[in-house]
Amino acid sequence: MKYFNRELSWLAFNDRVLQEALDDQVPLVERMRFLGIYSNNLDEFYRVRVANIKRMIQVDGYKVDGYKGTAEELYEEIRNVVIKQQRKFEHAYASILHKLKLKGIKHFNENTVTELQKKELKNYFFSSVIHDIVPVLLDKKMPFPRLRDKAIYLAVRMEWDSKRKARYALIEIPNLVSRFYILESEKEKGVILIDDIIRLNLADIFPIFSFDTIEAFTFKFTRDAELNLDDDVSMSFIEKMEKSIKQRKKGEPVRMVYDHRMPQDLLEMLIKSLNLTSGINTIAGGKYHNFKDFMKFPDFGNTSFVYRRNKPADHPDFYKQPSLIKVILEKDVMLHYPYHRFDHLVDLLREAAIDPKVASIKINIYRVAKNSQVMNALVNAVRNGKEVTVVLELQARFDEENNLFWSERMKEEGAKVLYGPEHLKIHSKLIQIKRISDKKEQLITYVGTGNFNEQSAQIYTDLGLITVNKKIAEEVLHVFHMMEHPLHHYHFKNLIVSPINARKKYLHLINNETKNAKNGLPAYIHIKINNLVDSQLIDKLYEASQYGVKIKLMIRGICCLVPGIKGLSENIEILSVVDRFLEHTRYLVFGNNNKPQYFISSADWMERNLDKRIEVGAPILDKRLQEKIKFIFALQWSDREKARIIDKLQRNNYKEAVGNEAIIRSQEELQSHYHQLIEELDTKNSSIVQ
Repeated sequence: MKYFNRELSWLAFNDRVLQEALDDQVPLVERMRFLGIYSNNLDEFYRVRVANIKRMIQVDGYKVDGYKGTAEELYEEIRNVVIKQQRKFEHAYASILHKLKLKGIKHFNENTVTELQKKELKNYFFSSVIHDIVPVLLDKKMPFPRLRDKAIYLAVRMEWDSKRKARYALIEIPNLVSRFYILESEKEKGVILIDDIIRLNLADIFPIFSFDTIEAFTFKFTRDAELNLDDDVSMSFIEKMEKSIKQRKKGEPVRMVYDHRMPQDLLEMLIKSLNLTSGINTIAGGKYHNFKDFMKFPDFGNTSFVYRRNKPADHPDFYKQPSLIKVILEKDVMLHYPYHRFDHLVDLLREAAIDPKVASIKINIYRVAKNSQVMNALVNAVRNGKEVTVVLELQARFDEENNLFWSERMKEEGAKVLYGPEHLKIHSKLIQIKRISDKKEQLITYVGTGNFNEQSAQIYTDLGLITVNKKIAEEVLHVFHMMEHPLHHYHFKNLIVSPINARKKYLHLINNETKNAKNGLPAYIHIKINNLVDSQLIDKLYEASQYGVKIKLMIRGICCLVPGIKGLSENIEILSVVDRFLEHTRYLVFGNNNKPQYFISSADWMERNLDKRIEVGAPILDKRLQEKIKFIFALQWSDREKARIIDKLQRNNYKEAVGNEAIIRSQEELQSHYHQLIEELDTKNSSIVQ
């Protein structure tokens, strides 16, 4: 097979996440949280990718990329892989619970709590839980209620008399209280899930019924999350988005996961009512579901249960500098999150908001935090008389509602709000501050690889270039013009801009390395991106490999390129680092006959990023920053703790140290490196003072 199927490759990536939950070297509560990340990832995968495969099945003869079988066969293979991973998941969960128990932390359920604990839990149930519970009785005469796909439900079965008559009901587990309740006494400490607190008090929810037995079994289901924008020309884009978000909540179910102990009659009733097919899009699992909540599993105040707190370092160029703008006017600066403080970017916007010489600020937004410091800094700029333009991407999947909120807020404050083309997502990460000093225009420009989101910047690794370089600044200005006027076209000489020149530029860069290799010149390619899917670029990498170009790829997620195929990809090595921070940086290095070219980008190598979105990559022209990217790549490539090898069998084997190789964990090394730089500055400054 020349290409990996993208869905199966994605499942291999999520298996790497699951490996972290199985790793005894990872702190116990962090392992539990990795189970939450795995579960959340899988939910989104079903809502988007598997839902798409279901639509493929309806089209006769549809050919699936990178897969020898039909869409229906792929659907079945995905299910089989997920079931295998589910077994690993259950094993990891049981192992974590066992090890927590050895550390004095018990996992209680409705059957293991003491009488005294039952009394405490009953008090908690009546004071904080019962008022948020709305039980729905299921009756053949009544339509089945519409269920939310992000919720967890208890399917309740009540049985009475010798004829074993049964009555059914549904309870949505409330999300306004924590999923976890800590039980603590002088003798023991532990946790119980709200699911089990409700089970413990089921009889109090249905006091008017008489029954001999009452049981409740957890299940969840996932809907198709595709947004279908209405073609009604009388509707505005915002109206279409709002309508589509509502329709998403009514999407077709694509999967149900349920407690394997659920009685057959109850299971069959649910499957029929949800219009599902038993055995195809139903998966039997354990007692608990919606493990995404386990990303917030309590740490019980035990620091050994969690990672050492990450304290982002100051950037050396900004350290103890009263004005960030003054620094940027003198030299390029590159921020590396979460190792550097995201506050630097917010502080830059705050400074721009009160700087009398700043005339305007432009920014494009894909995802921001709900209580965004970035957006609040822009509000402050508007109130200080700056012209603020915000290009908001309303189609950022699962962030549409938050972006609609900020759209209205920024309009109310007086900012100019744009949405870009309806059929072209804007995924670039750009800011431009226009400043007039001594009648000369200065364009302070930011080009990044990640969102302007202070929450994700604590756990996502990203790079952000801040520069006044005219070659970059003037072309970024044209990108903003293109966002405002979609028919505007511009020839970009320096930036790599999708969908204008990105594909052509990347093909040229790869071809140049191939040409150098043919001529016996040094030739190499080092790339770090999240996903590698585009077949045309993969074919070009194959061709480069065949001519001897040494290619090192670091791919966090989907990788459709198959390395190690004799005569095709023998010169291609691929690693994937999965650790406490989500590897999100995208940078590229092309050898160029020992005159290497360095780039950062917002784009992955996927058709959508190259041809169907506005994405921006920028050259790194400053020699100091080039050396920094070279250092980062070399360090991550040397990782011998958290790097997995992507091979032609997708086995996810760890890259292990050989001989005298150092055992390096790249993320920890980078943390130490950036703090060391500040310590050296402090030492230098103190010696000068003395």
